[in-house]
Amino acid sequence: MSAIVIEVKEVSMRFNLSRERVDNLKEYIIKKIKSELTYDEFWALKDVSLTVEKGESVALIGLNGSGKSTLLKTIAGVLKPTKGSVRVNGAIAPLIELGAGFDFDLTAKENIFLNGAILGYNRKQMEEHYDDIVDFSELQDFMDVPIKNFSSGMLARLGFAIATIGTPDILILDEVLAVGDYRFQQKCEKRIQNMIKRDTSILFVSHSVEQVKKICTKAVWLEKGRVKMTGSTEEVCGIYTLH
Repeated sequence: MSAIVIEVKEVSMRFNLSRERVDNLKEYIIKKIKSELTYDEFWALKDVSLTVEKGESVALIGLNGSGKSTLLKTIAGVLKPTKGSVRVNGAIAPLIELGAGFDFDLTAKENIFLNGAILGYNRKQMEEHYDDIVDFSELQDFMDVPIKNFSSGMLARLGFAIATIGTPDILILDEVLAVGDYRFQQKCEKRIQNMIKRDTSILFVSHSVEQVKKICTKAVWLEKGRVKMTGSTEEVCGIYTLH
């Protein structure tokens, strides 16, 4: 019997959107004290439920604004749901936003150790993985360069190489493979497939249906913050592309 590593139960996420523009902190505080701030409620997620089993590769698909990234951040613990619950069993390696966890004034080498520490690795472990990270990212000539000078493709290479060291229990990827050249995307896909064989669970967001079909066996289709359909990748993507 497969073990459930991610369980999302009836999760809703509300954001309050200010109706008027506030130009500075002083103005905000004055309006707050006078109760002059008015908000519109925006529900990014509404009663979302899903499960991911150990070694399962699950895609979240949907148009921009459907709630995919918000759901990933909720599962990763970045956001706390307004309603519902999220239960995660295992260590998560999240790659949700390009450059998240990096200090752009530090070099690539310094950021490898910084990002590794954020993921829970000690310095000795990072030293053991360092050569593999550099080789996989193909950034050997840029290790002493501050990453503020990196392109989005270079950042994606470095972030992916760090997030996929070892065998994390859960790997979360949000549009990371959309950046970079085709050859490197294939290299990343191969590493993901190897991780799945070692029972890493994958939660994957991509606008590329072809990429989703290559990597994932299950898909969850989100529309306006709600689950529209859950099923096999072939079935869900087939209907989604006709939608």
